[in-house]
Amino acid sequence: MPELPGFNPAAKPPINPFEGMSPESDVVLTSRVRLARNHAGMPFPGLLDPEKAQDSIRRAAEALSPHGLTLMRMDSLSVLQRQTLVERWLISRDLLKSPDRSAVLVSEFDSWDIKSGHGELPSKMLSVMVNEEDHLRVQAFVNEFNLDEAARIAFEADQWIIEKIDVAYDEEFGYLTACPTNTGTGMRASVMLHMPALTWAGEMGKVTQAVSKLGLTLRGLYGEGTEAQGDLYQLSNQVTLGRTEGEILDDMRSAASQMMDWERKVRVALHAGDRIALEDRLMRALGVMERARKISAKEFMQRWSCLRLGACMKLIPLRLSALDRLLTAAQPASLQQSAGETLSDEQRDVRRASMIQSAMKE
Repeated sequence: MPELPGFNPAAKPPINPFEGMSPESDVVLTSRVRLARNHAGMPFPGLLDPEKAQDSIRRAAEALSPHGLTLMRMDSLSVLQRQTLVERWLISRDLLKSPDRSAVLVSEFDSWDIKSGHGELPSKMLSVMVNEEDHLRVQAFVNEFNLDEAARIAFEADQWIIEKIDVAYDEEFGYLTACPTNTGTGMRASVMLHMPALTWAGEMGKVTQAVSKLGLTLRGLYGEGTEAQGDLYQLSNQVTLGRTEGEILDDMRSAASQMMDWERKVRVALHAGDRIALEDRLMRALGVMERARKISAKEFMQRWSCLRLGACMKLIPLRLSALDRLLTAAQPASLQQSAGETLSDEQRDVRRASMIQSAMKE
């Protein structure tokens, strides 16, 4: 891509936006593998009495705590701490529906303090939700397009569970789950895709139809029932019964690769079509993010998507790693956690603008 007219290299030296990142990072932010498991002979979470719910948490802790996972009961956390875990994708919103009977076990992080929200999450994460829709929801994340590594982490944790817990399994149907769509392998694989060009070009309807024919689905930023903020979409499998884990991973890799190619082609077309209009949109986002005194969460997501696209196309001199860290750090609960206090809407917007401008100087 050509440099922007008027860009002064002396003011800001050229940088590699992909420094330290994988080649697929222009479109893929994360890969995730999730496994649904349940205790044999115990009612599913929706039917658990308080005593059984606590027993489910105790069993999970006994199986996973020896392997370096930290137990956090939802009713022991503040509202901000809970929401921060949602914003970091370590738990789902559904886990918060019954905080007195749910918990999560998460990897111990050297650089991120769970309770305060300070520091950075590592490139690989493991969390196990207890008493969400199923008794155990294992989630492994990798900050790149690497479903195999996410699967390796998830199935290692699955082995720790099986060694200590009698899980609900049927020789004919496979792993038994609260929702029939998860029965079988109990596995959902997903990738988080940044697809601004397809969104701006009005192509997402075609994309959704194409993936549905493959037995896959597109969801929003925080999963089922959420909107695609920042032009971010979660691509995941819908079918688990009758498919092996390897087949699901193969299908996901193939579909994600097709989505990446599609998005890249439309990016080129947008730039070749009306370059001035595209660059104007990106530069306006850059101006707001660099100069605004207040930025709302909604506006942040819109402008962030523009900056990320501009960085990927080498039209804006920013590193993707800095932008991707901002994605979670600038969310409402995470912002307040790092501040160490509850903030009003206006205070959050002011702090967000300041944080963005500091991060963009990296």
